[in-house]
Amino acid sequence: MRIQCTVNGKSVERDISPDLRLLDFIRETLQLTGTKEGCGEGECGACTVLLDGKAVNSCLVLAMQADGSVIITVEGLADGQALHPIQEAYVEVGAVQCGFCTPGFIMATYALLQDTPDPSEEEILAGLEGNLCRCTGYSKILDAVKLAARRMRESR
Repeated sequence: MRIQCTVNGKSVERDISPDLRLLDFIRETLQLTGTKEGCGEGECGACTVLLDGKAVNSCLVLAMQADGSVIITVEGLADGQALHPIQEAYVEVGAVQCGFCTPGFIMATYALLQDTPDPSEEEILAGLEGNLCRCTGYSKILDAVKLAARRMRESR
């Protein structure tokens, strides 16, 4: 089966197996290894990417379902060497800890702030509820989301 999609602003066309997960397409076929596999069951959020502007667990989506879609991974947020304000905020407040969950949290934050530029703490918690941090860095993650939201609003 042939898939055509846009990944991080670049057109991609590949032959794939019909049972290939979007996560494996991103990591193995496209070599974009920022997206992580945690549980493989859609429970941890480490594999979160944006699919047509919506945060999804890429371990639960078949790559063929993304045919004709626009996909953004954590690598697609940076502008060359310049980090996205969300990425900068996570680093600045120390919300990265071991870093395994960070790409998924960053992508969930991006999706949240696209829909809700000035989220309340309750909205932040709801927006990130599908993501787990084994290092229990939640308070710093909340701080990072608040900082990123503020900076993104100020830059508009």
